[in-house]
Amino acid sequence: MTTIAAITAFALTVWAVALVLTRLTLDHPNHRSSHTVPTPRGGGLGVIPAILFPWLVFSDYRPWPLLIGALILMGASWIDDKRGLPPILRLAFQAMAVAAFLAFLPLPHWVLAAVLAFGLLWFVNLYNFMDGIDGITGVETGCLGVGIALIAAHADATQDLILPGLCLAAGGLGFLVWNWHPAKVFLGDAGSVPLGLLIGGLLIQLALAGHWAASLILPAYYWADASWTLLIRLLNGEKIWQAHRKHFYQRASRGGAGPVLVSTTILMGNLGLIFAAWIADIGQQGIGLSLAALIVTALLALLRWWGRNAPP
Repeated sequence: MTTIAAITAFALTVWAVALVLTRLTLDHPNHRSSHTVPTPRGGGLGVIPAILFPWLVFSDYRPWPLLIGALILMGASWIDDKRGLPPILRLAFQAMAVAAFLAFLPLPHWVLAAVLAFGLLWFVNLYNFMDGIDGITGVETGCLGVGIALIAAHADATQDLILPGLCLAAGGLGFLVWNWHPAKVFLGDAGSVPLGLLIGGLLIQLALAGHWAASLILPAYYWADASWTLLIRLLNGEKIWQAHRKHFYQRASRGGAGPVLVSTTILMGNLGLIFAAWIADIGQQGIGLSLAALIVTALLALLRWWGRNAPP
């Protein structure tokens, strides 16, 4: 059943993105863009339904606040893609989706709920911020989906997360067919924002089931790149809600490495993080966390070196 669901998600993603490709708004390059030619955006309108359909059909695990929240964020973010929404309104939609999902979970204490709310809200936004070069979000979504499914298979309590994880992985890979350099379509906020909610929600479920180390390790590169860049921008007094090109991966791509090499390198790093998460999940948490820290540090150092001569 999980294999059928994954194949369905992949096929539906390829088909759905092709269907909407001719109806999308062109994203014209500007001084903050990483692309140089006008490219259709809004591929998330095909990706998100293609992931959710086999999830709903083949899985008994249906966290309705998470799934409905993803669809609402897809719609709101599509409006933002086309017309632009005030930052406070975007944040309000995201906060409502996060709050509805966390209210669905049996959390033992309000302090934990507050920490998870902040973490998930940041994850939703960082997933959007990190969607800045061809291939990166398809690679990350595929790796995180596989990692979630692999860790979920370790315990009876998390078996229900295997199929959703594989649907996410298949959707990410299906989108990669269109988004690998040179990209024929961009995901847009309509895809990256709800993907952040779906993946973040599954990672929280893993953590609450006892797989907390693995849930931190799997997205460690995204956490590190986005959080460090945000901190630097805050210290510089920049408007953090505005688009920019200062992430490690963006500077590396503009510094001459290019999107293919950068996305492939991130893929290799993510495979290492999946292995580190597996090590942590079989009882060697210290080793797994240390290995993950080493992988992320090396990845950031390499990307920084590639981007040392990148134009501003």
